[in-house]
Amino acid sequence: MANLAEQIIAYVSRKNYAPLKAKVLAGKLGITTPQLKDFKRALRTLVREGRLELGKNHTIRRPPDAGSLTGTFRRTTSGLGYVRPVAVEGRPVTEIRIAEERTGDASTGDVVLVRLLSRGSADGPPNGVVVKVLERATRQFVGTYFERDGDGLVRVDGNVFAHSVRVGDPGAKGARPNDKVVFEMVRFPTIESRGEGVLTEVLGPHGQPGVDTLSVIRAYNLPDAFADDALQEARLAADAFDEGDLAGRHDFTRDLVITIDPVDARDFDDAIGLTHDPATGHYELHVHIADVGHFAPPGGALDREARKRATSVYLPQRVIPMFPELISNHLASLQPERVRFVKTAIIGYTADGTITHTRFAEGAIRSRRRFTYEQVMALLDANAPGDEAPEIFALLCRMRDLALILRGRRRERGSLELSIPEVQLTYDAEGRLTGGHFRTHDLSHQIIEEFMLAANEAVAAKLDALKVPFLRRVHPAPDPLRMRSFSDFARSLGYKMKTDVDRFSLQRILEASADKPERYALHYALLRAMKQAIYSPTDEEHYALASTDYCHFTSPIRRYPDLVVHRQLAQWLRTGRAGGDFAELATLGEHCSKMERRAEAAERELVKVKLLTYLAERLGLQVDAIITGVADYGFFAQGEALPIEGLVHVSTLPDDYYYFEEDTHSLLGQRTRRSYQLGDKVRVEVVRVDLNRRQLDLRVLTRGKPQPGPFN
Repeated sequence: MANLAEQIIAYVSRKNYAPLKAKVLAGKLGITTPQLKDFKRALRTLVREGRLELGKNHTIRRPPDAGSLTGTFRRTTSGLGYVRPVAVEGRPVTEIRIAEERTGDASTGDVVLVRLLSRGSADGPPNGVVVKVLERATRQFVGTYFERDGDGLVRVDGNVFAHSVRVGDPGAKGARPNDKVVFEMVRFPTIESRGEGVLTEVLGPHGQPGVDTLSVIRAYNLPDAFADDALQEARLAADAFDEGDLAGRHDFTRDLVITIDPVDARDFDDAIGLTHDPATGHYELHVHIADVGHFAPPGGALDREARKRATSVYLPQRVIPMFPELISNHLASLQPERVRFVKTAIIGYTADGTITHTRFAEGAIRSRRRFTYEQVMALLDANAPGDEAPEIFALLCRMRDLALILRGRRRERGSLELSIPEVQLTYDAEGRLTGGHFRTHDLSHQIIEEFMLAANEAVAAKLDALKVPFLRRVHPAPDPLRMRSFSDFARSLGYKMKTDVDRFSLQRILEASADKPERYALHYALLRAMKQAIYSPTDEEHYALASTDYCHFTSPIRRYPDLVVHRQLAQWLRTGRAGGDFAELATLGEHCSKMERRAEAAERELVKVKLLTYLAERLGLQVDAIITGVADYGFFAQGEALPIEGLVHVSTLPDDYYYFEEDTHSLLGQRTRRSYQLGDKVRVEVVRVDLNRRQLDLRVLTRGKPQPGPFN
């Protein structure tokens, strides 16, 4: 045991060692299966003794100097910094406050080494000083160019830096004042220095159509062009594709198959067929998924590009696809009345939703009809086929019935359904933004959602039964301390909750708040309290779905992990065997998880930019809103119809001096006994838009609600 511990320390102490997860480290050390239990015990002992620590994504590394730790830095608009230490199981994660003069040249998102100056207490968090930046989040930034006193400067978008950054001689790269530009940071700003960069690209005048989109693409370093060899490989695949050659494939082309997608969908990667036996009540579900792997063999140029991107990015009015459009929008897209190649999951159910059998096939389909969610919902609401063929309407009714059965079973096992609104922007015929709204999530969406979940679970269960490592979609159980904090929050809003939270108590809270004004605040709070879902070969559950075996299989056109799962399933279908390298999958999973977070952040950023640009021309606009957050400096309000969120500063509240009461999440008036509380409905007016800092200021037009009795 002691010898094993020293082997671990020796390997981790190597000069060129890069942090590894436990199972990967075991492989590097040549640990055999019989030794694995002793290896894990030695590892736990070393962590407990402080000789090793769990780093980012549960990787193993040597700890920093005594009294120091590592974490991710973020800077607030006031200049104050916070560092969130790397999470270690069983240890509460408390952010460390860094005074502005002690932040050094750290930038938001950087991984830093921090030395603690004081321990946290009831009066506040621990304090520290940034000793060193270990890893830069990025060196490329986007902002607005201007000139002052013979200097070229850039005001960086967002709240990343408090001051503009010097970028050299005026007019460098042909930049003109008010142009959006890209620059590479040479020296990061500190409290004494504004920093220095070099211009690399001029995107165009601020406000010019398309410049906002290009700015976000560059800020997040999104790849917006495919390599020539990848495009050539796509063209060769198109030339070679023969719809009539179904050799080695199951012919589903005579089956009744349909697709249901958003009205603005760019690719169609899933189709559904469903039969029902009235005599037994049994169903057989066919989930057909685009066989994009047929056109992108492993190791080729298309595969290289898709692996690097890991996901398609869906920006307003633009998609940055994982595969070239010739593949994603044509050859692999399940277009109606076209023969298309698929991987198919076939799942049998009894009348109560119990699985009777699962099968898988490489096949070909010919989709009969492409529906939008709105079209399906209209037919189901009318409960009549209208102009649709009777057999297609009957299929939709069967789909509805089975989906409701599966949804009920999922609820019984404790699956959680968070209500997080998704923003949809609207445009006129010329592509100008006309507003936005929150997307509906009705029964038509839930039908497809249930069938995709069923297929994902079926494939994961099969690969698990084959005892092969595969890229699971893992959602770890939440940290008990964070759950207790959420429980306190829910009780403060009047919901009955136990201190020890389980998935069924969370489920009851989510359902009880589903039609309440405070639902978004509550659901967002739970989302923040839970851990992020990731891709990993580690055998862990998906907590929110209450699923022991889960993977992503249903979107290989736009998610690389799905393509990897397709390839393993194809290997088994063709040879009866499947393989996978745990270490390689672990590295790939971390990459795909990182690219997924990048894509989501870029989409949110551009939606915010477009909405703020729209509001900048509509100062004085009045909207009904819900209070979604309360702090000592004011409250945040989110539009009920228009998907905007802004700050009502406490200094602008009328008629009184308001102070923050943390227990009730309220701002309370000292004299008038009126309050603004989380979940309250208010009417607000747009008074200020700061596009550079991505900030929206609102003024409340509704008086606070009266509070009974004297204030304490």
